[in-house]
Amino acid sequence: MQNIQAEELTNKVKQVIDEVEKVIVGKRDVVKMLVIALISGGHVLIEDVPGVGKTTLATALSKATGLNCRRAQFTPDVMSSDITGFTIYNKETGNFEYRPGMVMCNILLADEINRTSPKTQSALLEAMEEQNVTVDSVTYELPKPFMVIATQNELGFVGTYPLPEAQLDRFLMKIRVGYPTTEQEINIIAARQTADPLSEVRAVFDKAEIIACKEAVQYVNIEQSLYRYIVQLVSSTRNHRAVLLGASPRAGILLMRASQACAFLSGRNYVTPEDVLRMTPHVLEHRLQLTQDAKVRKITEITVLREIAKSIVPPYHRE
Repeated sequence: MQNIQAEELTNKVKQVIDEVEKVIVGKRDVVKMLVIALISGGHVLIEDVPGVGKTTLATALSKATGLNCRRAQFTPDVMSSDITGFTIYNKETGNFEYRPGMVMCNILLADEINRTSPKTQSALLEAMEEQNVTVDSVTYELPKPFMVIATQNELGFVGTYPLPEAQLDRFLMKIRVGYPTTEQEINIIAARQTADPLSEVRAVFDKAEIIACKEAVQYVNIEQSLYRYIVQLVSSTRNHRAVLLGASPRAGILLMRASQACAFLSGRNYVTPEDVLRMTPHVLEHRLQLTQDAKVRKITEITVLREIAKSIVPPYHRE
């Protein structure tokens, strides 16, 4: 891809961020992470307390990108077939016909995903990994691009089911929105007095441009030394004394892709160690399971990742 094309696409991505910020005030870094996941072809888990704008953030992204979005409100009575679709017998034709589920879209907003049963949660595994679903032994390809944005209330709230490790591993990153500052909260309330800011979000992208962005991200240069650096960061989580379950090899692949997307968004065609370090907490945190002793001692996943990052010397990058 020519530089001028890459530059135009980068500017478009920044316009998407600006559009989403019309709704999500003072959370530019959070919006950036969501956009990085989109252009790197990954899925996002947004975890936080209720009412901080998790669903609004996902909805604003779908509007700014012009993608087809469906919202699945996950409750205990939602079935797997609601997500993947099902086959039904048509008496007029004498054939079984496929009825698409909610997953047949570009962006699936899985709202409060940890409020539904593990069986329904697992219905998303094939879609998230292979970009298709299999119903009654027939495989159906999902629209491209495809992205799952799942929101989750923090564990400990009534009526929640922890996501299984296999599903957590399929999310590129986990992000938190967090509470706004006092001034930001005042602006949020004022902006909603007479109108909904979501109505002001305009589409600045189309499907072809998003696919072009994903292709451009794949060709962002990454030096051999950074491959080793990524593997060192990932593999060190498996040997840390506070970690019961470390990150998988899939995590290394996704960390590489997220670092490429981070560099692309910065207007560069090469990855630096700083890109890798910036993406490491978002990509690896939700993949770690700490020992009970570490939890008792109030050690967090972020604490572990910071300790690992300090113990590994990043490769020197020549500008």
